[in-house]
Amino acid sequence: MGTTDGLRGPEIWLRGPVTVPDPASAAAPAPPPSGSSVTPRRFSWVATHGGAGTSTLAAVYGGHDSGRGWPGAGDPPSVLLVARTHAAGLESVLRTLEVFRRGEAPAGLDLDSVVLVADAPGRLPRPLAQRVRAIEDVIDVYRVPWVTEWRLGDLGGNPPRETAPLARLTGAPGGSPR
Repeated sequence: MGTTDGLRGPEIWLRGPVTVPDPASAAAPAPPPSGSSVTPRRFSWVATHGGAGTSTLAAVYGGHDSGRGWPGAGDPPSVLLVARTHAAGLESVLRTLEVFRRGEAPAGLDLDSVVLVADAPGRLPRPLAQRVRAIEDVIDVYRVPWVTEWRLGDLGGNPPRETAPLARLTGAPGGSPR
């Protein structure tokens, strides 16, 4: 990996945001006063292909549904890329990650992670599981299992317990059993 001015980059290949320390503010920020509430970070769900599930995820976990477009002015700039776990969906994630890696995404957007939504119940076939591992090597990935209730239009209740890390990230209610 190359370096520029002593900084590693690009961010996407570092598994998370890179922060550049500001020499003027070397002191650590003060913790929030006790009793104050911390507002959960807001996200924009961005589909890497049609039918990825951004509307469902936004309804269940909160945040802005950008569909297949980029978040606009006033929308949360923190992006969660969404795709299904079929071959075309995983390929679309890789293409969109490349857009961010090359710096071709709109200015001001912060790619946070990828959310992969099961395209069918059960385990992934080996070739698809290998593609998922390749994506996990370059960015944080959250997996959402097949949820029959969602397919039937029932978006009420808490997210599946398997998605507790995603629920914590988005500030949604903790993942209790469905």
